[in-house]
Amino acid sequence: MLRTQTTAAARRPGRLILTGLAILVASFVVFGTVLVQQITERTVRDNLSGTPSVTDLVIGNVDVPPPTVIDVRQIRAVPGVAEAVARVSTGVSIGEGYLNLQSDPGTGPLSTVRVIEGSYPDQPGEIAITPRTAERLGLSVGTTTSGTGGELTTPAPLTVTSVVETSADAGYDAYAPDSAVIAWARLTTVERVDVRVAPGASTDAVRQRVTAAVAGQPIRSGAEVREAEAQAAAQQVGRLFILVGMFVSIAVVAAALVVTSTFRIVFAQRMRQLALLRAVGASRATLVAALTAEGALTGLVAGVVGVASALTLGYALPAILRTAGHAVSSPGLPLVEAVTVVIGAVVITVLAVLAPALSAARVSPLEALRAASVTAGRRGIGLLRLIFGLLLAVGAILAAVGTINQLPKPEQSDYDPSIPLLLLVGSGALAFFALVALGPLLVRPVLAVVGWPLRQLGPVGRMSVGGIGGTPRRAAAVSVVVALGVTLISGVVIGGASLQILADREMALSAPTDFEVTSNGGTLPPAVVTRAEAAHGALANVVPYRMVGDVTLLRGGDKLGDVESGYPTSDLDLGALPSTGALDVAQGTLADRGPGRIVLNSWVARDAGLRAGDTVTLAVATGSVDVRVAAVLPGDGPLHAGILADPADLDRLGVPAAYTGLLADAAGAGEDGRTAGVRALRQAIGGSDGVGLAVLADERDRNDALVRTLVWIAVGLVSLTVLIAVVGVGSTTALSVVERVRESGLLRAIGLSRPGLRTMLTVESGLYGVIGATIGLVLGIPYAWLAVQTLGIEAPLTAPVLPLAGLFVVLVGLTALAGVLPARRASRVSPVEALGADN
Repeated sequence: MLRTQTTAAARRPGRLILTGLAILVASFVVFGTVLVQQITERTVRDNLSGTPSVTDLVIGNVDVPPPTVIDVRQIRAVPGVAEAVARVSTGVSIGEGYLNLQSDPGTGPLSTVRVIEGSYPDQPGEIAITPRTAERLGLSVGTTTSGTGGELTTPAPLTVTSVVETSADAGYDAYAPDSAVIAWARLTTVERVDVRVAPGASTDAVRQRVTAAVAGQPIRSGAEVREAEAQAAAQQVGRLFILVGMFVSIAVVAAALVVTSTFRIVFAQRMRQLALLRAVGASRATLVAALTAEGALTGLVAGVVGVASALTLGYALPAILRTAGHAVSSPGLPLVEAVTVVIGAVVITVLAVLAPALSAARVSPLEALRAASVTAGRRGIGLLRLIFGLLLAVGAILAAVGTINQLPKPEQSDYDPSIPLLLLVGSGALAFFALVALGPLLVRPVLAVVGWPLRQLGPVGRMSVGGIGGTPRRAAAVSVVVALGVTLISGVVIGGASLQILADREMALSAPTDFEVTSNGGTLPPAVVTRAEAAHGALANVVPYRMVGDVTLLRGGDKLGDVESGYPTSDLDLGALPSTGALDVAQGTLADRGPGRIVLNSWVARDAGLRAGDTVTLAVATGSVDVRVAAVLPGDGPLHAGILADPADLDRLGVPAAYTGLLADAAGAGEDGRTAGVRALRQAIGGSDGVGLAVLADERDRNDALVRTLVWIAVGLVSLTVLIAVVGVGSTTALSVVERVRESGLLRAIGLSRPGLRTMLTVESGLYGVIGATIGLVLGIPYAWLAVQTLGIEAPLTAPVLPLAGLFVVLVGLTALAGVLPARRASRVSPVEALGADN
C-alpha cells in the first residue's frame, strides 16, 4: 500500500505540489519570520548602540548617584586614560524656543558629531547646532542669543560657532564640549563618563586605578554598555515578534484548512483507485495509514522546500541591501528552528489529512465498478457536525455579549481591558471554528445573494455560480480561509481609521495648529500679535486667545466641584481653527457656542455635575456672569482648557483684554513652509521677554507617523492569511480542473468557446473570494467595533467605505487571478481528448 501510494505521488509531482503548496508557503513564512527576527536583532545590536565603539570604560549608572565634576577631573588624571568625556545634557530656554544642549568633544574617536560649518565650540557660552535647529530657530554661525538652563537661573549669552551633522536631528539640538556645558550651566554632576584607554595600556589596570580614584561609582566596559543598549533595543524587537508570531500562527491554521480541502479533492479524484484497493483486500485501517503516509510525504517535501527557499532569500536579501549602502546584518544558521519547522509541516499536514483519509477509507469496494474515477462531493453536513457548529456559534455569541457587558462605563476611571480582550479573542476563535463547521450551509444563501448579478449575465455566469453551488463543502473550506483574512484585515482597517480619528481629535486638543506662542504666565505684547497677523505670506489662521486659571462655577451662590483654585478657562475661537472640525461632543453641539454659552471638557462636567443645557454662573475675583452649557466634550479641551467661554463673557468678568497666547498655522506646505512660519513668528516676537515659541506640528507629525506605521505593520501581518487563502484558491481551482476534464470537454463539444470556458472557471475562482470577502466583512465590522471599544480609548467606530470596498475588490481580483492559469490549461484540452479522458 505504501509503495503504491508513494509511487502514485511521485508519478504526478504536479498534484503533490498543488496539494502541499499551502504548507510550503506556510513553512516559508514561519522560517522566514525566524530569519527576519535574527536579521533585525543582529542589525539592532550592530548599528543602534549610542556608545562609540572605541569606548573602553563607562563610569556611572542610572541606578546610583551620578559622577561629580570632581570625579571627572580625577578620572582624567588616572595614568593610562587617553581621553575621558563627560556625557551630560540640559534643557535650555531661549527667547525663541528651546534647546537640548548636550556634551560632545566634537573631534576624536569619542565624538558623535561632525562639523560641517564653522569651528567647534571651545569656551563656555559657545554652542554648535544641527541644520534643522538652525532653520527652525533662525540661528546661524556667529549668531548670539541668551538662555537659561541647568543651575543657571539668569539669562546668559550663547553664541553659535558651528553647524554639526548627527545621526538624528530633532530640530532643537545643540552641542558643546563637556567643560563648556558644565561651566555655562553651572552643573556639579554629569550623567556618565566615557573613557578611552591609551594605546598599549592595560584596560584592567586602568579600571583598577579608576576604581580607586572614584570609589563607589559603578564601572562597566564599553562592550557591556553597547551590548546592554543593543539588548534593550532588541527586547523591543522581541516583543514585536511575539505579535508577529500570533499572526503567523493564524496563517498556519489557515494553511491547514486549505490542505484539508485539497486532500479531499485529491482523494475524491482517486475514489475508483481506492475502491479497487479495497476490493483486492486492503482494509480501511491500511488505507488510512497509506493516505496519512502520503500526507506526511507531502508535508516533508513542502516543509523542506519552504525552509530552503526562506534560507536562500534570508541570506541573499541582506547581501543585496548591503551593496545598496544599507547596514543590514545577515542571519545565523538556525538549524534547530529549521528542523522544527519541517517537523511542524509534517505534523500539520498529517493532522490535516486525517479527516479526508478517514472519509476516503469508507469507500465501498463496489465503487470500483463506477465508470468514472471521481465521486461527487457531499453537499451537506452530518448531524454531529451541525450540533457542534451551533454550539460553537452560541459560545461565540455568549462571549461577545460578555465582552459588551465588560465595556467601560462613561464614569468609569479604573477600567482594565484584559478580561474583555480575552473574552473578545475567545469569541472570535469560537466564531471562526463555527464558520468552519457550518460553512457548507452558509455557501448557498450567500451565493444566492452575491451570485445574482452573475446569473443575469447569461449561461457562463449561471454555470459559474452553479459550479460553486454544486460543491458547497469545497467552496466553504476555501472561502472560510478567505473570510478569516478579510475579517482580520477589515478589523485592522476599521480599527486603524478609528484610532486615526481619535489621534486627530487628540491633536486638535493638544496641537490645534502648527505653532503656539506663549507668554509663560504673563501677557503677550500687543505688537507680537499685530506683527503675527500681518505675516500673511508665512502664517495662516492666526488666532490669539486669553487663558484664565481661577474661574469657579457657582449655582445659587454655592460652589460646584472640588477644585479649590478654579478651572482653566479660555476664549479660544474654535471656528477660526480648521483642526477643530475633528472635534466631536459627548453632549450638545459646538454650533451653539456664543455669548452666554460655554463648552466644558468631560472632567469639569463630571466634577461640577453639569450637563448640556444646564445654567451656571462663571465667577472670578472681579465679577461673575450667568451662562448656559452649550456642549460637553468627550475628553480634554483645546490647550487643556476646562471651560471654553466667549470673549464677551470674559470681558464681562473683568478679565484683562491682553492676550496670553497665540496659535498659528504655516501658510506654506512641507518643511519649507514650517520653517518660514517659525521665522515669521520669531520676527514677531522680536526681543520680547518671557515669550516662547513651540512647534506643535512636529508632535502631530510624529503621532500621525506612529499610527500609520502601526496600521501598515498590522495589515502586512494579517495579509499572510490572505496569501495562504489565495494559494488555496489556486490549488483548489487547479485540482478542480483535473476533476472536471470530461465536463469541460462536454461544454466545449456543445459549443462553449475556449474564452468562454476560461471565463467560467476564472469567475468560479473569483467567487471563492466574493463569498469569503462577504462573510469576512460581515464578521470583521462588528468585531472591529468591539475591539476598539474594549481598549477603552473612546475612539469612535469608523468604517472607511473606500478602503473596505477596495479590500473587497482586491481580494476578488486576487482569487480570480489564482484561477487564470488552471482555466487556461483546461481551455487548451480538445473536446475529443476531454471526453475520452478517465481523469
